[in-house]
Amino acid sequence: MTVTAAPTPQTQRERRGMWTFLRFITGLALLAGLAYFLWTPGDWANKLFVWVLLTILADECAGWFGYAGLALGALVLLAPGATPEQWFVVLPLVGGALFALLLLKHSGGPFVLPFAGALFAGAILLAQKLGDMLGTPIKQVSNPELERRALLAAAIGLAFSFVRQLVGMLLRWQKRRRAAAVTVTTTPAPVPAPPAPTSPKRNG
Repeated sequence: MTVTAAPTPQTQRERRGMWTFLRFITGLALLAGLAYFLWTPGDWANKLFVWVLLTILADECAGWFGYAGLALGALVLLAPGATPEQWFVVLPLVGGALFALLLLKHSGGPFVLPFAGALFAGAILLAQKLGDMLGTPIKQVSNPELERRALLAAAIGLAFSFVRQLVGMLLRWQKRRRAAAVTVTTTPAPVPAPPAPTSPKRNG
């Protein structure tokens, strides 16, 4: 069986540098697209969906990209034109749930993500029940469009994160396995020590 030679340390550094650069550029592109979408006029429900989704996707590039995307939600309040009144409820409610999701997401690997999604959904659904018992403007929390868009966007983003992290774990496992195989192949076999000379027997 032919074993592929392990990459040199310089090659590994170059690959890590290229991967870091690509993640940085992707994160900036996602934040730029999110800022443009939130700044331009549009339906509040669409802004909510894009805000949650792109924030979670940007977080895959680096943790601070996710928090930056979370902060960009305030752009809707500063954008020119009429500010959707629903956003005064969306920003603190969904923003708080999204912040909790990111914190839990950063605390572990892919198997933490279902709990992060449950925390996000629980916060939205609990606020809805409270909104049903209270009056305006808190009553806007019970808008079914808010629940539908926020939970769908979070589900898509977390599903992507789960698959990406699982693939990364698999690739790292295969890399360690290949490195171990190369180590075993290149390790020289021990050379047996020559037998100790024996003194000739004397007659008589």
